[in-house]
Amino acid sequence: MRKFVKFAVVVVAFAFIPMLAVAQQITLVHTITGMPLDLSLSPKEGRDTPAVKEFLKTGHDPYVGVESCLHEAEELFLTACSGCHGHVAEGKLGPGLNDNYWTYPKNMTDKGLFETIYGGAKSMMGPQASARTMDEILLIIAWVRHLYKGPVDDAEWLSEDQKAHFVAFDPDNHQPETEEVECEIPAQ
Repeated sequence: MRKFVKFAVVVVAFAFIPMLAVAQQITLVHTITGMPLDLSLSPKEGRDTPAVKEFLKTGHDPYVGVESCLHEAEELFLTACSGCHGHVAEGKLGPGLNDNYWTYPKNMTDKGLFETIYGGAKSMMGPQASARTMDEILLIIAWVRHLYKGPVDDAEWLSEDQKAHFVAFDPDNHQPETEEVECEIPAQ
């Protein structure tokens, strides 16, 4: 009987491990409704990357400021976002994304911008949940942050070290990468 009780205690303990992992995850909500976002809508292949795992724990995009990821991030932005937001996020049909004015102030954080892209917003900003993987959305956010040309003090998404080394994007001197580089997040 004691072996059964010990076994039952171990089984119950292991049953709580996934609940603890979920408890450590940030809560993502729709920009307009405030309802929780359904992350199961995202394509499966981009849900389990190291960047997504880190983002879901911290709310910070680990791709921001990582040079080796900018080529892929730029391609994704140009394909998925530039039609409305402009080639350098200057704004067209949709708002500009490269200055310190945000239609939704929560977009000053990586978490807020992810919520807006993933879940959509008002007007023509439809949800990208099923169109882009979560990893691709993080890469797009990294490119939007790279295009920033506003005051560095307003860039809440940058660490103090990143702010100290910040150089505003200059579209006149931008040379897109011509060769693919392996996108790697530096070890924390």
